[in-house]
Amino acid sequence: MPRATNGPASRRRKNRLFKQTKGNFGGRKNLLRTATETLNRGMAFAFRHRRQFKRTQRGLWITRIGIAAKDNGMSYNTFISGLKKANVVLDRKMLSGLAIEDAAAFQTLCALAKGA
Repeated sequence: MPRATNGPASRRRKNRLFKQTKGNFGGRKNLLRTATETLNRGMAFAFRHRRQFKRTQRGLWITRIGIAAKDNGMSYNTFISGLKKANVVLDRKMLSGLAIEDAAAFQTLCALAKGA
């Protein structure tokens, strides 16, 4: 009786891995051990950077809001605390969008924050 090696399934696993490492240089794309190491490392970086991206975006929004608030004669923290006192519920992403695209609306928010 011939020896069973589970050939189709193991080939399918290898091909799935090689498909994911496509585009890497040299053995990183076509040698099983190095391709596995490359893939695991890449997936770890992808996981980490998905979270890091959210942090950097929030920092960017805060910077944009701070600059727009300075243009309207107030600091970032007085602007944010004024909005909280005035019960304005806008997140930093929306405030950043307003600061870039609609300066007049951001100016009215600054006046609201100053009044509060």
